[in-house]
Amino acid sequence: MSVLVGKKAPNFKAAAVINGEEIVEDFSLDQFIGSKHVILFFYPKDFTFVCPTELHAFQSRIEEFKERGVELVAVSTDTEQSHWGWLQVGKDNGGIAGITYPLVADTNKTISHNYNVLAGDFFYDDEGMLQADGELVAYRGLFLIDKEGIVRHQVVNDLPLGRNVDEAMRMVDALQFFEEKGEVCPANWKKGKEGMSATHSGVAEYLAAN
Repeated sequence: MSVLVGKKAPNFKAAAVINGEEIVEDFSLDQFIGSKHVILFFYPKDFTFVCPTELHAFQSRIEEFKERGVELVAVSTDTEQSHWGWLQVGKDNGGIAGITYPLVADTNKTISHNYNVLAGDFFYDDEGMLQADGELVAYRGLFLIDKEGIVRHQVVNDLPLGRNVDEAMRMVDALQFFEEKGEVCPANWKKGKEGMSATHSGVAEYLAAN
């Protein structure tokens, strides 16, 4: 599984459900270049168990992300019709009604493959027949993409392990702090704390004070 940090985020055009109800056929991250940071996150399947907890957790913080100029975009290998159907199911029944950020349909699995989060793989057996090793669904990958379309942070969880939205927010704050101040963020840095200069004297000063 390769690392995309420091590289251009793989582009795509795909069907998606936006605003919790409207299906569009050519959703792309291009619309955010030059104006927005993006948190692009992958989840394995619609109509499952850990996934709705993550989707709702991000939705509950959406205004905080928007205040920071960050767009949330979710992707799974389900179809746009499956996304739309799940959006019609209430939260009390395990559904995701109320989710307003885009849900992208990676039906042909190329987005997950290009972001290197596709679980399972294709192979040919001894008879030349195409087979699949494992389920071809997305791991819980998350990518923080800057305004220039460059991946600045990524994390990939195995299927049973839900993500921490606080950590995603912390990484947004850290990146924006660096972009604004030019200072780097030490271990366990949180918004409101001091950064440090990326020099030997800066490190020594920070360690002495902490």
